[in-house]
Amino acid sequence: MRTLIATSFISLDGVVEAPGGEPDYRNSGWTMNSVEFDPAAYELKGTEQAEASAMLLGRISYQAFSPVWPSMTEEFPRYNAMPKYVLSTTLGEKDLVDNWGETTILRSISDVARLRAGEGGPISIHGSATLVRSLQEHQLIDRYNLLVFPVLLGAGKRLFSQESLDAQKLHLVDSQTYSNGIQKNVFDVLR
Repeated sequence: MRTLIATSFISLDGVVEAPGGEPDYRNSGWTMNSVEFDPAAYELKGTEQAEASAMLLGRISYQAFSPVWPSMTEEFPRYNAMPKYVLSTTLGEKDLVDNWGETTILRSISDVARLRAGEGGPISIHGSATLVRSLQEHQLIDRYNLLVFPVLLGAGKRLFSQESLDAQKLHLVDSQTYSNGIQKNVFDVLR
């Protein structure tokens, strides 16, 4: 079985929307505006890229990342080369970019569950808040890699589901606080 890893930049109040400056969002670019840059706080991103064997995205994140990430060859060499899976009921093959490697469209949470049950290494989920909430509700997330920023954003898409779910216990496997106040928290989901 593969490991599904949800990785996020997240505000202290749980907002994950538009951390990198995506247009048309209330607090767009909040990761760059809220703290001083400390490269050590982002080492987790390099580790994730080295360990992942595939990437899973929701439609909105795919459409935001696919025009930009393929040109970021120095920042994302492994992500650009690895297989990508996009969960969408509306995207067609014609909507996929042709310069970002192998991309497969999945149509349902059941398709994601089959992918997870198969052979291979970890699958990293970037952005994709709606997808992460749905996977949480179906108990398919295995790990959360969170960089928690010391900022309260109030409104915006949340990482965690607001549905009435049974408790999901987590085990903290790694944590660190950086000079700029960012906290790294890596949690495994206990089953």
